Amino acid sequence: MGLRDILLGRSKSVAPNLDNLFALPAAGLTLESRLDLVTSGVAGLCFKAGSGGRTLESEADMRELLSLDEADNAFSLTHDDLGFTWVVINDPTLDGQVTKVHGANLSLVDHDLGDRLLCAVFGFKPLGNDEGPLRLVYLMKQGTFYPFAQRGPQDRDNEFELRVKSFLTGEISLEADLARWMALWNAPVE
Repeated sequence: MGLRDILLGRSKSVAPNLDNLFALPAAGLTLESRLDLVTSGVAGLCFKAGSGGRTLESEADMRELLSLDEADNAFSLTHDDLGFTWVVINDPTLDGQVTKVHGANLSLVDHDLGDRLLCAVFGFKPLGNDEGPLRLVYLMKQGTFYPFAQRGPQDRDNEFELRVKSFLTGEISLEADLARWMALWNAPVE
């Protein structure tokens, strides 16, 4: 970033940090053994469709860009009520979800759309416990995860989220700033 950019208030976009995604499958084993949580088989990648620079003209452009296999309903595209685009990935394994999310991320980065990546969300469901579902949210720019445990339309279980954090500390890169643990109420990932 040059002096002119500083004086004009322009900032350099931060490239997404994708490497920490690959620690998630090992953390999934911890969630299963310690909290009886298993993958829900669904993950999501959220980004701003946006305008300016490089844009995607249609859903067909997006499907071609991401090169994900549609034959087995491996993914779908949806838009939330805030105008963000979600690539919803269906895969029964956490390894498969991570690989597909990483591949979609790389495709967007390779086509100069990396600055529009916001987060990836991985769903977990309980195996016979009363805890309820959990989502692990991966913040692209920070390269960190945080747990989100929604319990109602506008209610979350902060105690459970902090307990999950305690079990995953040292296994995955966790977001230290709790102010960044945003609620994703209508994320299309269960």
